[in-house]
Amino acid sequence: MAWISGIGLTPYGKQPGPGAVDWQSLAARAAMHDAGLGSSVIDGVLAGYATTIGHIMPSDLLAERLGIRPRVASGMSVGGATGLSMVAQAARTVDTGAADHVLVAGGEDRASGQSTETSTRTLAQVGHAAYEVPTGCTVPGYYALLASEYLHKHGLDREALAPFAVHMRTNALRHPGAQFSKPITIDDVLAARPIAEPLHLLDCCPTSDGGAAFVVTAQPRDKRSIRISGIGEGHMHQHISEADSDNFGARIAAERAFESSGRRRDEIDILGVYDSFTITIALLLEEIGFSAAGRSGADVLDGRYAADGEFPLNLHGGLLSYGHCGVAGGMAHLAEVVTQLRGEAGDRAIARQPSTGFVHADGGVMSAHVSLVVEAAA
Repeated sequence: MAWISGIGLTPYGKQPGPGAVDWQSLAARAAMHDAGLGSSVIDGVLAGYATTIGHIMPSDLLAERLGIRPRVASGMSVGGATGLSMVAQAARTVDTGAADHVLVAGGEDRASGQSTETSTRTLAQVGHAAYEVPTGCTVPGYYALLASEYLHKHGLDREALAPFAVHMRTNALRHPGAQFSKPITIDDVLAARPIAEPLHLLDCCPTSDGGAAFVVTAQPRDKRSIRISGIGEGHMHQHISEADSDNFGARIAAERAFESSGRRRDEIDILGVYDSFTITIALLLEEIGFSAAGRSGADVLDGRYAADGEFPLNLHGGLLSYGHCGVAGGMAHLAEVVTQLRGEAGDRAIARQPSTGFVHADGGVMSAHVSLVVEAAA
């Protein structure tokens, strides 16, 4: 059994100055403080990749910065799923007894540490080096292909995806750490400049600077510790040309997490689901089973995912509005769910105190999937 006993989350946005390891360190120190643990007690370190530095040993780099001498250390990279994958690996590590207190950290200066051109070119390398990258396609372009197929399959137009952008922005307005604080409407989403049709600017997450971290422990530190009760992963492809749009791997990951936790979908009180683009979260919610095929956008409009709805979703604003700083981007979803389960969300708290949460992240172009079920202490 494993517990999330500490969380650290910085504000996200364009914040020049700190580098990748600085952001990771800021979040890590906050997580250790939250857990009530000093660096001398941390015996495991898992750190995610950062596109703004070329260092090949991120965990050792971070451990050195923090004065940690871990028994277990590893750097990880599965795109946007890296953060949750590290938490899953930390849980397995403490379950085996290889370590008792594992620090998990991600973060980088993705917005201010490199040019837009460099970031776009770097991230586009998720495509096949011989058959996809030479076409000049970017990550928004890859997801635009998925969006075109989705809208055609279900007889929808791009307005069907717009509610997600508005939903995330509405939630971000209540979080002081969010990158965006200006309200938007569906008309704003539709009128925004095109990035890769049918995706326009507000259908796409921003790039951000920031960091996030967790301390995963073998035993609960106190009643604020949140139990990791279910873990699932699904890795079905790397390149979009190999993807099966009816089975990206999200369903497999979620079913494994539900099975290992002993929980059902209808027992989930709060959701944190990856939303790099509006199409990303539409596909994930439908494949995992929280919405019927082609219905997720309509479900947002109907209030299913509102703070007072059946499945409150991304109450911090998600990647689309809280921000996206690489590995730490998807970690913010888990940080918000943990905060809600602890009853520490303040003005963002939902009316009924949640006890069970579900979090999902994907990496690449719907390539790597990790699901977690987390529960408050009884």
